[in-house]
Amino acid sequence: MSGPEIIVIILVVLLLFGADKLPEIARSLGKGMRDFRKATDEIRSELETSTRDIRNNINDVRDTISKDVNDFSNNITRDVTEVTDNINKEVNDVADNINKEVSDVAGDIHKDVNDATDSVKKDVDDISDPYHFNYTD
Repeated sequence: MSGPEIIVIILVVLLLFGADKLPEIARSLGKGMRDFRKATDEIRSELETSTRDIRNNINDVRDTISKDVNDFSNNITRDVTEVTDNINKEVNDVADNINKEVSDVAGDIHKDVNDATDSVKKDVDDISDPYHFNYTD
């Protein structure tokens, strides 16, 4: 409200109730406003008190759920790491076995090739020597 509106309201109240009733009306109006403010403060205080318990319960539930989720996540991470380590170990063992077998086979092939080469060289030497005779019984 602006200043002129307040002045008009005061003039109307003066005319209706008179000058001697004006302090009494102002006192009752002030007392009513004070009682209203006190009542709203009590209601606000009561709401805050009752919701404080609810907020504390919600925070407890949130903390419990958060802890459970973190524990579950850590367990899953640990299990996945363990399985991954086992798989890596098994793959490395299989790779080592394959490398050993390939090395063994390569060594056998190399030995067979050398034996065949030596045999061929011996046969070539025997054939190229005109004085060499093969005696058989």
